[in-house]
Amino acid sequence: MIVVTGATGNLGSATVEHLLRRVPADRIGVSVRDTARARHFADRGVRVRQGSYEDPAALRESFAGAEQVLLVSGNDPAADMVALHRNAVEAAVAAGVRRIVYTSQHGAVPGNPYRPSDFHLATEALLRGSGVAWTALRNGAYGPLDLVLGPWRRTGGIAGPQDGPVPYTDRADVAEATAVLLAGDRAVDGPVALTAPAAVTLDDLAETASRLTGRTVARVVQDDEEWVAGQLAAGVPEQPARLMLGWYRAARAGFFAEPGPLLTELLGREPRTVADRLAAGADG
Repeated sequence: MIVVTGATGNLGSATVEHLLRRVPADRIGVSVRDTARARHFADRGVRVRQGSYEDPAALRESFAGAEQVLLVSGNDPAADMVALHRNAVEAAVAAGVRRIVYTSQHGAVPGNPYRPSDFHLATEALLRGSGVAWTALRNGAYGPLDLVLGPWRRTGGIAGPQDGPVPYTDRADVAEATAVLLAGDRAVDGPVALTAPAAVTLDDLAETASRLTGRTVARVVQDDEEWVAGQLAAGVPEQPARLMLGWYRAARAGFFAEPGPLLTELLGREPRTVADRLAAGADG
């Protein structure tokens, strides 16, 4: 059995949908905070059990009988994510899971100024010491592009701090590739990049947006503190603003510059590019 945590979230839910196309429903389980929100999976034959990273006993029950568990990483900046992930790893080991697959972060290496890389590295260390086979999918940035591009359609410009090359990755592709890996015979050990095959900068994205729209979309580079001040003025709390500033600094330092081939290999096709996503207009 394959058990997916966080299966009512965007990535976890999409991964389960792709698993359902590849393996019988009775070979899939989900571990969720609120079982009512996973009723649509239960109706299709998926095993639904309550479990959260705060409740190790419930996790052990939700992982029972699983050969593989997909641990979708938490992202609450106010929580001790390493302790919560430790609960999940220990519950999986106690349940007799043979392989743990963890959703890590591209560029999770020492010295990365984007702070979430710290808890991803710490979680990978927990996995390394668990005694169980493990895979850390260092997923490329797969959030909505407008999170980085801002309201460029309205303003005609992409404003933000100096960046660097990033292999912006489509979340749907990450979910599909994760399902392929979980459902297939191929084993991938340790940390591996799961990213789009090409890294681009915001200058590149401005050029792409200009070509697609037929109007000039300018790239406006802002001073770091000027950008933070603008975020605060727009109502963004300081903590998430500075967290995002750390992401820009990591990008400009090259921490996200190197993509990997695994996503393309698992999909058996070329992943969606940023140009595809901008042309579709679905998420910017």
